[in-house]
Amino acid sequence: MARGWESKSVEQQIEDRANLVAPSPGDNAHANAGVEREIEVLELSRRCLLNEMEGISNPRLLVMKQRALRHVEAQIAALREPPR
Repeated sequence: MARGWESKSVEQQIEDRANLVAPSPGDNAHANAGVEREIEVLELSRRCLLNEMEGISNPRLLVMKQRALRHVEAQIAALREPPR
């Protein structure tokens, strides 16, 4: 009985291994994770800029922060565009 149980276990393991989906060469899970991480960092920068802008009274500094905000938002938009 133990021998039959072992062979079924091995057979099940072989089936499970065969049923696993092999990653395709076009699937870049690591690259996607890197892009997602970069978007998260940019979103954090965006929130920080917005918080800083609330208390600014100097118009030149405010313009500088607005430019930085537009730049960060453009980077986020570029990263979220689907690849062509």
